[in-house]
Amino acid sequence: MKYIILSYASQRDYDAMAGKAGESLWKPADFAAMGEFMATFTAELEASGELVETRALDAPVHTRRIGGATGLVTDGPYAETQEVLAGYWIVECDSFDRATQIALRFRECPAPPEVAATAYADVRPIVEHAADAGF
Repeated sequence: MKYIILSYASQRDYDAMAGKAGESLWKPADFAAMGEFMATFTAELEASGELVETRALDAPVHTRRIGGATGLVTDGPYAETQEVLAGYWIVECDSFDRATQIALRFRECPAPPEVAATAYADVRPIVEHAADAGF
């Protein structure tokens, strides 16, 4: 079964990574440590044969939301939410529990304590055939 693990960040996090001035809990060393963790995490999933795909997403300011019956296009970021999807990993493993164990490793990712305290990831099964949908 395939699962998607979704990670989240805010526009402020993206700005800090880009070195833009402003209030940030992140320091350059924090980003370097996070990058090392993510590289190791991904390499371990590749070595285990569980990684299908992973991607980071560009900053929210480069987002367009299409909605409504008229196809209204709105440039991001969006005032109604602070955190947005930052990236994902698609893994193929034996069970939902195994996918959850993989996602729990994000607790090991270096981050300022205030950021780590509220960080989260979502794990969702991927429906490959309509007959397999649980809804």
